[in-house]
Order: sequence, then C-alpha cells, then structure tokens
Amino acid sequence: MSTIDFGGTTGAPTESGTEARRAVRKHFVLDTNVLLHNPNAIFMFHEHEVVIPLSVIEELDHFKKNNDDTGRNARQVIRQIDRLRTAGRLFDGVPVNDVGGTLRVDRCDHARPFALDLGLADNRILAVAHALVQEGKHAVFISMDINARVKADALEIDVQDFEAQKVDADWLYTGYAEVHVPDQLIDELYNERQIQLPRLEEFLFTEGEDGELRPFEPLSNQFLLLRSQVDDSHTGLARRLAGTDHLIPVTGPRRPIYGVMARNLEQTMALELLLDDEIKLVTLLGSAGTGKTMLGLAAGMHKIYKEERYDKLLVARPIMPLGRDIGYLPGDKDEKLSMWMQPIFDNLTYLLSTRGTQFQQAESRTPEQRIDQLLEGGKLVLEPLTYIRGRSIPLQYFLVDEVQNLTPHEVKTIVSRVGERTKIVFTGDINQIDNPYLDRASNGLSYLVERMKGQPLVGHITLAKSERSTLASLAADVL
Repeated sequence: MSTIDFGGTTGAPTESGTEARRAVRKHFVLDTNVLLHNPNAIFMFHEHEVVIPLSVIEELDHFKKNNDDTGRNARQVIRQIDRLRTAGRLFDGVPVNDVGGTLRVDRCDHARPFALDLGLADNRILAVAHALVQEGKHAVFISMDINARVKADALEIDVQDFEAQKVDADWLYTGYAEVHVPDQLIDELYNERQIQLPRLEEFLFTEGEDGELRPFEPLSNQFLLLRSQVDDSHTGLARRLAGTDHLIPVTGPRRPIYGVMARNLEQTMALELLLDDEIKLVTLLGSAGTGKTMLGLAAGMHKIYKEERYDKLLVARPIMPLGRDIGYLPGDKDEKLSMWMQPIFDNLTYLLSTRGTQFQQAESRTPEQRIDQLLEGGKLVLEPLTYIRGRSIPLQYFLVDEVQNLTPHEVKTIVSRVGERTKIVFTGDINQIDNPYLDRASNGLSYLVERMKGQPLVGHITLAKSERSTLASLAADVL
C-alpha cells in the first residue's frame, strides 16, 4: 500500500507553483476512525481538499459523549470544524491553511453505488468518494478500517491507510548493534573503562534495506556489541554515554535485582537502562516471555524499596480499548482492576516469592499477602490509564505495560504527565495488538521508539529471546 502523497510545501506558493498544484489537486475523503485516531488530521493534507462526509459528523456526535480518548478527540475535531465555519460555508469549502488547502463537508446525498446499503454509515461515506470519482476528480479514501478499504478498492476508489505517524516496523530501532573490531579495542574498553568513539569509526557499518553496508554513528545510549575480528567468542559490550563521544563498558549488575538476574545480552542491556537514573524514559519491546515487564518491575521495586530513589512505583496498563469503563465489573476500583492487572500480579508474585527480598520475614507469608502489604503501604500503586489524563506524576517510577495498544496521541498524553525526578518505562509487543485500528507500524510504542531514539534522556532495547520457560521458548519458535 502506498503512502499518502500530501504534496506541496508549507511555504507561500509561487504563481507557477500554485498552477502546478491545482493540476494535481486531490480530494481526500476521511473516515471517522482517522479523526478519532488523530484529531489534527484535517490539517495534514497541505494544498489538497479534505472532504468530511456528513455521516462522519454524525458518528463523531455519538463518540463525543465518551469519557475516553475517542470522546476527547471527537470533541476536538468538532470544535475545530466549528471554528472553520467563520471562514465560510462548510458545504462550499473553507480554507484551512495558506497554501490552498480546504475542508468541505459533503451532504452524503449521492446515488447508491452498486449494491451497497446506504442505511450503513460506512457505505454512505464510501458513496461520497465514489461520487467524486464519477465526477472525474482524483479522490482518495483514507481509512484505518481494513474492511472499509477493501470495499473502497472493489468500487475502484483510490484507497490508503492513514500513514501519518507511521514508522517502518521492519526496520525499527533496536537499541544496539554488533561491530567487528580488532582485539586490542575490546581490551582497551575494559582496561581504560572507556573508549573514544572516533577509535571505532572505520569499523562502524550497518546493513541497509538493500543489503548494502553503510557507515553509521551510534546514538546516545545505544549499545555496541564489540566482537573480535579473529575470535567470535571474544566480545565486549559498550554503551555510548549520552552527550559525549565516549563508549563505556557494560557488565551488568553482579547481584540480583530484586531476585532477578539478566539471562541474556538483551536483558543485561535493559537492566543497564532501567537502573540508570539519568535515563528518564526507557522503552522495552519484545515478544511474550522475553522478560520486559518482569525486568521493569524488578528495577522499579529495587529503586523504591532498596535505594529509596523514588516515592512510589506506579504501574498502569490500558483497559482494552484504552478508556473502556470498568464500572460494569463488581466491587470497588481495586477489585475491578484485578482482572486487568492480573499479568502484573503474576510478575509481582514471582518477585516477592524469590529468596533474598526484604519481605522474606520469619513469619510465613504468601506472595499475595506481601502484595497486599505493599498496596496498603501506598508505595505500590496500580492504575488503569483511564484516569491518567490531567495528572502530574513527580518522584515516581512509572511503568506502563501493553503500550502497543495505544495510539501515538495517547502515548504523548502519558509522557506529558511526567513530573520532576520521575522515570517512565514503556513495555509492549507490537506483534500482539488488540486495538482494531492499530498495527505494527501505527501503534504508539513503535512511534515512540522511532521518534525518541538518540535523545540523551531516552534508552531503548528490543528483547528477542524468550526466557519464560523452555516450553514457552519452544512455542515461540515453532508455533
């Protein structure tokens, strides 16, 4: 599927440029899900015309009553369209920028295309795009609904997904790279406890999408696995220190972190980021069983109860979809959350049953009793993301799980809640997405990883090896 051709520039057009753009002017018909995903989508099409079918306005009216992000986005879109009314009649088209872009609301009074039932809102929206095609205009239907795109294609309408904020998931930043170097550089890294980046410059190459090797420069907090050119077993692990040209050696903690030791290279790198208080945002991406949530929780418990670095450990995960009301479940808020937070409880149970934690007291206590003790003490807080908007979160270790089910806008909302001296950790698996309008390329976790890479306060690791159990590893490989 091709990407959206927004065309043009954002600067003032010349007379010849204006004529050229008029010749290729397109009419983008937006589906409701696009506006619910990104309320600013109506301003992203430069000199082209954005067409909002009246049925979309009606659907937004239904969503505006929601108390979740879909409701907030619906209300924002409606307010924006209402402000545009001051520039003219919406049915005739009103300007949205200074390069010729317009927005027009279509009445949806077109003839039925083929056998489509116009009693359905989706089909009335498709009828708008079909009518534009019949008029000889270059109409493009934009939808995040796969079925709607299939029907549009059957009607011979140019159809595309909403590509803005999408990333190339197949080439997503992993947080580390392997470099083959002479033995003396590995020895220098550990003997001198650092190595200057220019010393590795002639060896820094990475494979591009076309298979060719290209030189690259490590980003801040990116890891390098230095492997000997003559002996594959001779290796060294380094991390580029943010804001410097230094690579520092990474050995990993020598003692268990709340009963957990790194079992592979990726977990060692993840713990390095999680335990570094100078790194304020960590993203951990990996399939089931790779240990991303366990490591995040273990580091958080260590920072709260052993180092006393933060006041609270706040753990949140989306109730799918984000913002879904939990009121229909029995009990108080904590009892309602128990169903959605069960994966967190499973990890906490393991951590609190591990020998050596401070809660292994003489009297017999089950892990569940220890969890209740932590919750009652107020230093461990479990929250649904439904209640995160509007909060300010200072002095906390904030773990957000299942982030692949959030939109880029929702992830931005969460990060903007972070206060002073707070560390936030995002975990998720982009191959297990439950949100029907997100995929590997458009979800908030992929977007966050790609947009924040190389920032001095940010670190990322993609975990590849399952460590849950031998059977779980076998299932991940074979099934």
